Amino acid sequence: MTAHDAVEVIIAKRDGGVLSDSQIDWVIDAYTRGEVADEQMSALAMAILLNGMTRPEISRWTAAMIASGERMDFSSLAVPTADKHSTGGVGDKITLPLAPLVAACGVAVPQLSGRGLGHTGGTLDKLESIPGWRAALSNEEMLAQLGSVGAVICAAGDGLAPADKKLYALRDVTGTVEAIPLIASSIMSKKIAEGTGSLVLDVKVGTGAFMKSLADAQELARTMVDLGTDAGVRTVALLTDMSTPLGLTAGNAIEVAESLEVLAGGGPADVVELTVELAREMLRGAGRDDVDPADVLASGKAMDAWRRMIAAQGGDPDAPLPVARESHVVAAPSSGVLTRLDAMAVGLAAWRLGAGRARKEDPVQAGAGVVWHARPGDAVTAGQPLLTLLTDEPARFDRALASLDGGYDIAPAGTAFAATPLLLDRIS
Repeated sequence: MTAHDAVEVIIAKRDGGVLSDSQIDWVIDAYTRGEVADEQMSALAMAILLNGMTRPEISRWTAAMIASGERMDFSSLAVPTADKHSTGGVGDKITLPLAPLVAACGVAVPQLSGRGLGHTGGTLDKLESIPGWRAALSNEEMLAQLGSVGAVICAAGDGLAPADKKLYALRDVTGTVEAIPLIASSIMSKKIAEGTGSLVLDVKVGTGAFMKSLADAQELARTMVDLGTDAGVRTVALLTDMSTPLGLTAGNAIEVAESLEVLAGGGPADVVELTVELAREMLRGAGRDDVDPADVLASGKAMDAWRRMIAAQGGDPDAPLPVARESHVVAAPSSGVLTRLDAMAVGLAAWRLGAGRARKEDPVQAGAGVVWHARPGDAVTAGQPLLTLLTDEPARFDRALASLDGGYDIAPAGTAFAATPLLLDRIS
């Protein structure tokens, strides 16, 4: 590998230049080894935020991050593989019913998931509310479970794109989180290194999402689809609304309970719609669009796959889920039509109740969260329960209530209401 100088690479990008393959390979490798200092990589990340990167630059940057660690290989499996990644939202429990559903359709799902930070929930935190369930699996355990069960949801090992782990922590404290080339390469380096054959991206758009505008979400989605395509992974992105939270719950154990309703053939219509739509895309990418996931969901086979998946990771699928010790009901202040329920307000409330964390080392409460009893478009009556707040620590209610202030609108009865479609765009 050709040696370069960190200052030379920083200046090249600061001045709007295009980094060479050699410069990119060197700076990622040197940073991972500690030869490039944090303050130097901070300066480079800021230059990338301000000046952007070309498609070949982002592709090479992603490849260098993948090369910093190991690559997983599922070619020994008898069935194709497909994975899904969500950019994060509020009440987004879709991975929980989706992975067993796709497995029940004959496609293996190696789902590496993360933990919640701030107002966005984490899939692993939700599953850890199930007694006995464990997130940490070795590569061998993951492969064995994919062969026997067809689905695994677990934490990414330290060997997968270690450069990303280091750079992600740095971006968090240097105001460079929003750099689209760095967001895209962070997500895609791990997903490509994971070794899945096809990938569906659920890019959230709206107040409760990382990308607030459709244009920014489309740019991120296009960048990630290009990266997947360049790496030989069949990739498609769905842009979905996150101005209203998904389903009727935001938390950990309460989202597991809602996911079980979906697997049992019920559950909120939006959660069912998105689960089935993403399953169709995953099956199409894996060459199995001869199977209708809606039929499989109705048959109960996805619930069977869920029970096997949970048990394989030490969880008891029959154990009662944790329940918060304290609750507080927010009543509707007036009668009429609920026209808005803001995803960010609900997400902040759930976080402040203990369902999320401010720093990645913080603990979370399994039973904490928010339940809403109406969705936009529903009629409400003054005094009826609108939201229920759940926590083990009643001192948390005041701050949660403050985050919900102004977070919903009730219009007079008879007001016309037009719902935002859940699916906003598809990029392939």
